[in-house]
Amino acid sequence: MGARLGEPALIDWAHRAALYVVRRQQADGSWAYGGDSHQAWSDNFHTAYILMSLSQIMDAVSEPGATRTGSGSDFSNSLLRGYEFWTERFFLANGWPKYFPDRLYPADVHSAASAMVTLVELRGRIPGTLQLAEKIAGWAIGNLRDPRGFFQYQRRRLHKVHIPYMRWSQAWMMYALARLREAAEK
Repeated sequence: MGARLGEPALIDWAHRAALYVVRRQQADGSWAYGGDSHQAWSDNFHTAYILMSLSQIMDAVSEPGATRTGSGSDFSNSLLRGYEFWTERFFLANGWPKYFPDRLYPADVHSAASAMVTLVELRGRIPGTLQLAEKIAGWAIGNLRDPRGFFQYQRRRLHKVHIPYMRWSQAWMMYALARLREAAEK
């Protein structure tokens, strides 16, 4: 993107940011939410954001006109390790997207939607991502969609939070479903 915008420095900055993130990947493939000791947890959607960003940066540093040395393959191992951790620890076999790797609840619509968007982004780079995205979409529609048509914010152990947050829930899920449909039609 930086080369297309006539701003090749953007690619270098993105590459440096990705190096920072990759160097902080845990031995199990996860990333902590933040750098401070009180930010040591890992969650579904922030992991999804990292995977999506790495994929996009890999493409950007490899595109014609990119001026930095190296290639997007610099991050392939990190992307694959992160993907394996994410898919093994954050999703149940039926597509249920867990918020945290070690807890079932809350089931969060944003976790489902950002996972679907990330999986669409990773198609062609990692096999089977669209199938997992479709499974998550089916689970979310069956378990987080309110009978009135909107997506509920969260499903907790004893109840559902029916708040239809526009930015956190509705917009992300509509974007995810549109991206999934677009990818399925290609």
